[in-house]
Amino acid sequence: MKTKLVFHTVGRVLLLEAALMLLPLIVSIIYAEGCLTAFIISAACAAIAGGLLTTLCRSDSKSLYTRDGLAIVALSWIGISLFGALPFVISGQIPSFVDAFFETVSGFTTTGASILKDVETLSHGILFWRSFTHWVGGMGVLVFIMAVMEKTPERSVNILRAEMPGHNVDKLTPRASGTAKILYYIYLAMTLLETLLLLCGGMPLFDSIVHALGTAGTGGFGVKADSIASYSCFCQWVITVFMLLFGVSFNMYYLLLIKKWREVLKSNELKYYFGISLAAIIIIAVIIFPVYESVSDALRLSAFQVSSILTTTGYATADFDKWPQLAKAVLLLLMFFGGCMGSTAGGLKMSRVVVLMQIARNDLRRALRPREVSSVILNGRRVDAQGEKQILSYFALYIAIIGTVFLLISFEPFGMETNFSAAVSCFNNIGPGFGLVGPSASFTDYSVFSKLVLSFAMLLGRLEIYPILLLLSPQIWSKR
Repeated sequence: MKTKLVFHTVGRVLLLEAALMLLPLIVSIIYAEGCLTAFIISAACAAIAGGLLTTLCRSDSKSLYTRDGLAIVALSWIGISLFGALPFVISGQIPSFVDAFFETVSGFTTTGASILKDVETLSHGILFWRSFTHWVGGMGVLVFIMAVMEKTPERSVNILRAEMPGHNVDKLTPRASGTAKILYYIYLAMTLLETLLLLCGGMPLFDSIVHALGTAGTGGFGVKADSIASYSCFCQWVITVFMLLFGVSFNMYYLLLIKKWREVLKSNELKYYFGISLAAIIIIAVIIFPVYESVSDALRLSAFQVSSILTTTGYATADFDKWPQLAKAVLLLLMFFGGCMGSTAGGLKMSRVVVLMQIARNDLRRALRPREVSSVILNGRRVDAQGEKQILSYFALYIAIIGTVFLLISFEPFGMETNFSAAVSCFNNIGPGFGLVGPSASFTDYSVFSKLVLSFAMLLGRLEIYPILLLLSPQIWSKR
């Protein structure tokens, strides 16, 4: 591994984080809040650490290889989470560093799980920082660096592939930096559009910005204890639609912009995504209709919660933990699906679900007709044997990690439903679970050990396992 190049790039990430802290600093100035000092000190700490790394680790090497990209992504995300926690601690609004680290990891990984019981007591600057971490982490902090900086290392597509959600990331332009710019232009335009629509629905400006940032990153941090429930039905529908839109691959939006409609229509991942969404909305609406006795309310609440869970956003308009067991079972299943490859959503990803279902179908067919040759098709392209193997390997690790996290936190006296949903929710970057970690509760009662385990699970889920696990391997630190 090219150690100097890796740490030099990590230093640039920390310098960027220091610059990004100026935005919540401005918010604190506008609202004349006392957390101003917290952001100044935190930004200074990140800038000093970033400056030292970039100065001391200068490298003549210009090419990044796969393991370099994996190491950069893993170390950068751990670094931004550690320094990103400082404003919470220094301001005194989350005094415990472990709690602040959990909250920050949850923000950057767009999980939305929180240790806070009363979010409405936080200052505007801290509230903005929480949601802004969603926006930066949604597309990827290193993708952001490539979008705003002209000089990026050769083969930096390895960073894109290590950081962007999904098992395969295609370049939209010959240069990875060009791809990053296109992705962020689309991302920013959609965020601004949602902000304007929320303003039209009567939501205050600050709330509109914060919720647009949270929706864009499919994160779920808000400014009220009841999440989105107290806002107008129009605002709830706007957020519902945009949660679904941000769960779609950004490659699809690019294809629409350049008028390649046929390629979009070939996407079986997209068909499964919207098909499962629609089916789940109808099923849950029918189940909860007796509770609300209103077709419009049942449909609105069902659509919102299905979109929130499927795209791993985590917002809520109702305490779904009190819904009938069958509705909760459907939501639990949706936690495992996730959004599309190349979106800001977490979870297993719909593309892998499509491939796994086709592999299972083909194996069943071969059991009946051993000579039959069947292919696995994803978005109009045949998945080769190596691609199938990679997805099966990922799925095995996916199940193993959820099981391990569940076992590690099972000593907590909160019951199986709470602990299992906490493990699934954090690893899939969803946010709320069931039981004591439901939409009206928080993770505050978990022990320090469990919070660290769940923080690690969030990082594993957001970075799709391999960067974090390979960081622990001695081989990645070898100079060969």
